[in-house]
Amino acid sequence: MTPSELKYNVENAGHDPYFFTRKTMKFFGDTMSNYGCRDAGDCWELHRKRPVKHGLNKSAYFCKKTFKRVYK
Repeated sequence: MTPSELKYNVENAGHDPYFFTRKTMKFFGDTMSNYGCRDAGDCWELHRKRPVKHGLNKSAYFCKKTFKRVYK
């Protein structure tokens, strides 16, 4: 799974519609090229390759079945 595929699936599932918007990503100083995606068991981990504004570098997790955001 690539970050772009995850974005596509999350948007089509109708969950977290603002997570990947240009406005939200610009606010945090982020780009799609800064993201990586890896398997985290029952969910996908969307991680940042480099920290963004204010040192933010936390990962976001999405369920593999529903593509809904999971908070760990």
